[in-house]
Amino acid sequence: MIDLTPLDVRKKRGDFRKAMRGYDPADVDPFLELAADRLEELVKSNRDLTEEVGRLRRRTDAQEGRERAVQEALVSAQELRREIQEQSQREAELVLREAESRAEDLRLAAEARIQRLEEQARRNMDRLRGELEELGRTRSRFLRQFRRFLEDELDSVTLEEQRDPDLGAGLDEGPGVSGEMTADPAPQALPPTEEPIEPPGDADAESREFPE
Repeated sequence: MIDLTPLDVRKKRGDFRKAMRGYDPADVDPFLELAADRLEELVKSNRDLTEEVGRLRRRTDAQEGRERAVQEALVSAQELRREIQEQSQREAELVLREAESRAEDLRLAAEARIQRLEEQARRNMDRLRGELEELGRTRSRFLRQFRRFLEDELDSVTLEEQRDPDLGAGLDEGPGVSGEMTADPAPQALPPTEEPIEPPGDADAESREFPE
């Protein structure tokens, strides 16, 4: 492609050879001047368009750069979001495992404590049951011995009631030869009675009421 300027068009008029029956210079020269002017306008317009294209290209490049930056930022944000989600999920799983482990430890500790308390309660119940049984046996022994004691005392009272001592026999006799009153006959000894039976029991059994 030939690089043709308006000045080249204007100078071209002197380069054409004159010949017989050629173009009329009066017609050719105005056309060349018109073509030069038009070409100058085209060159100027082309230069302006080239500059505009350059500006638009630079703006497009800048816009594309911004778009790439935005796209990269979006990709980075998505990756960061995904990493944050994964990290949050890992942390949540870790917290959940720790909570489950702690809950399991608490459950085992509670079960162990409940088992110890149940065993202690069973031992206390067995001990109290044994003490109650021993108290029942002690009560039964006490009642039997107290019954024997009362029966023995009742037998003694019955024997004493059946005994008929002659307490007025000495009073009916007169005075003796010497004028002295005879001495009262010696009182007869009471039948021996059995020793009272002390009620068995512990030291403070007397302070407790008898069971009904």
